[in-house]
Amino acid sequence: MRAVVQRCLYGKVRVEGEIVDEIDKGIVALIGFSPTDNEKTIDYMLEKIITLRIFEDDAGKMNLSLLDTKGELLVVPNFTIYGDARRGRRPGYSDATTPKDAEEMFNILVKKAKDLDLPKVGSGIFQTDMKIELVNDGPITLLLDSEKLF
Repeated sequence: MRAVVQRCLYGKVRVEGEIVDEIDKGIVALIGFSPTDNEKTIDYMLEKIITLRIFEDDAGKMNLSLLDTKGELLVVPNFTIYGDARRGRRPGYSDATTPKDAEEMFNILVKKAKDLDLPKVGSGIFQTDMKIELVNDGPITLLLDSEKLF
C-alpha cells in the first residue's frame, strides 16, 4: 500500500463538477494498493497516517499528529501512485492490484477511518474522474510505502 500524504488547509473532491466530499484543515491522502496488501496493511498504514507528527505545536515544531490537532482526513483512491516510469515514457501499473480488490480495500480503509476519533473523514469515489483541490500547507508532502515500513 502506498499513500501520498499532504498536510492541507482544506481539501475537496469534485466529480463531474460537483463537490462530493471536502475537509477543512488536516490531511489529504492519495491511496494505492498492491496485490500483497491485506487488512493488516490497511491498519498499519492508517495508524501511520493519523499519527504522523506533521502539525506544528505552540513552539512551531512539527510535534503533533492529526489526532492531536483534531484535524480532518480526506482519502482518495489513486492507483497511479503505483506507476513505474523507469522504462520508456508510458508508466506501467503492474505493481498495482486489480480494480476489484483495490475498491474492496479502499472501502475497508474508509470504514476503519470513519470509526476513528476524527471530526470528519471524507473520501473520493473509486474509479471516477476526480478533480482534487487542496491548499498544501507547508508544503508538507510525504510518501508512505508499506513495503518500506514493515
